[in-house]
Amino acid sequence: MSARKQQLLKRHRKHKRIALLVALVALLLLGALVAWWLVPLLLVLGWIAHEAWFADHLFYSPQDDYDYVFPDDAQRYPVRIDGGRITAPERFEAADTLILEIKLKASWLGRWLDPQVWVGDDRQDFERGVAGRRYLNLSGQHEPLSGGMLRVSGRFCRLSGEATLFAMRNPDYSERRVLIVAPHADDAELAAFGLYSQARDVAIVTLTQGEIEADRYRRLGLDDASAARLKGRLRTWDSLAVPLWGGVPQSRCVQLGYYCLQLPAMAADPQTPFGSRESGEQDVRSVRRHNPLLLPADVDGAPSWDNLQADLRVLLAHFRPEVVVAPHPELDPHADHVAATRALYQAMEEGDWLPETLLLYANHLHDNDRWPMGPADGGVALPPAIEPLPADRLWSPTLDSEARLNKAMALAMQHDLQGPLPLKKRLRRLIQAALAGRRWPSTGDDEFFRKAVRRHELFWVRKL
Repeated sequence: MSARKQQLLKRHRKHKRIALLVALVALLLLGALVAWWLVPLLLVLGWIAHEAWFADHLFYSPQDDYDYVFPDDAQRYPVRIDGGRITAPERFEAADTLILEIKLKASWLGRWLDPQVWVGDDRQDFERGVAGRRYLNLSGQHEPLSGGMLRVSGRFCRLSGEATLFAMRNPDYSERRVLIVAPHADDAELAAFGLYSQARDVAIVTLTQGEIEADRYRRLGLDDASAARLKGRLRTWDSLAVPLWGGVPQSRCVQLGYYCLQLPAMAADPQTPFGSRESGEQDVRSVRRHNPLLLPADVDGAPSWDNLQADLRVLLAHFRPEVVVAPHPELDPHADHVAATRALYQAMEEGDWLPETLLLYANHLHDNDRWPMGPADGGVALPPAIEPLPADRLWSPTLDSEARLNKAMALAMQHDLQGPLPLKKRLRRLIQAALAGRRWPSTGDDEFFRKAVRRHELFWVRKL
């Protein structure tokens, strides 16, 4: 977790504690002045209301505008919404990625139920109480849009009559040589299963074993270190085996075996080895025996930044990718994700092979833990951009129903996404389903089955 997100979460919890203290004092006064039995009743009702409507981690105001700046080569078209349809722009050229900038305002029901915008048969959800500029993803809707037949409507919100359409043209990156950098097992599937299952020439490199937070495996009678080692072995297997479901053989998958949440420390002290926080292991070679090629760190197994750099330089030269897929360093706050992209940049700068393009993804956000909002199989509206972002072009390929099902099954194979929900989260879901109308897919309980299995994948494009 980044320092900024830690600060936001700390402030959020502080405000919640203050609100709870004020509410408790008010309840005690009410019980003393009216009737004591009101206190436990209102406590239960207050908890239910909190779980239904106030449990989201939203670290900005729903009234804040999103602020995106697109590159100069993005075509910009003013459009209107008349009679529930988007007017076709004049001289509208074909484009693979279409983004509609529009103003939304929640109705009174939209303060309690998630506001929805329907674009044809696609649903994209937004923050309750939304009142500001947002960005709909219209990618894959070019044909009905150009014919003036694309219907758009809001549920629990109103749409402004005037909007701006941004059209961006990209090559089909699945036709290029692609290397996916995954900080952990499952990151490649979450961000880019649709891309890599269609790519003609793709390789996947996973940087860490993913061994920490192994509570579930302690129930097997293992001590802390043994449980962490087992989890690391299982997630290593996931990183090598699950891509085969998307057509990527094990010979095109590499597991580097560094340790979870140690990448930032490695970057700060490049020559010092940083072993696992939980498993007690200090040698990355323990999970490298199935790799398709020898790498520099196989000599001494030291989990150091210098070894990681040497590994990445060799992998870039070996696979010679034209396109590298990696975490977005400004959007994705996970400490290992930020460090992974930092490592990639350094390896490209110091190595012998420079790709043409970076495709950046965000599996986590600073400001909104529910993004993409709404149920599985819907579209992916752009995430919050309250602070300025680089003016990157976007590429948003679409996934048909078969690809989405295959992606869901790939996630179901990931051991880290298989655990049962804690009782508190299960109760929260029941309450939100009953009172807030939220739905979760039947493919899996983990929140990523809702967030990642969508009509779109979304990448920020940077030319090198």
